[in-house]
Amino acid sequence: MTEQVIVAFSSCPDEATAKRLAEALVSERLATCVNRVSGIASTYFWDGRLQDDAEILLIIKTTAARLTELEARLSALHPYELPELVALPVAGGNERYLQWVRTGVAANNSTGLEPR
Repeated sequence: MTEQVIVAFSSCPDEATAKRLAEALVSERLATCVNRVSGIASTYFWDGRLQDDAEILLIIKTTAARLTELEARLSALHPYELPELVALPVAGGNERYLQWVRTGVAANNSTGLEPR
């Protein structure tokens, strides 16, 4: 059976944090690729009041098999008391790219394959 590819989202307070988290997740093979999207604004309730903050969004590509480890590592590294992590299954896409994602987080990967 082919491993389910997952796209996960997490928000960060600033670019330095986002870069540090992205590098850790990819270096530790918990994610194959992490996009950092700046310029987002988040509106939410926290500490009993409405918040509105600028954040950096991480778009994390991984597999279902790595999601639990990714969540644990993100929680350990993230500065937020309650880090966002929302994961969605990928229903389809470029199969070569999806295979690259699977290979990138495989426990025995040392290929360094690129998606191009």
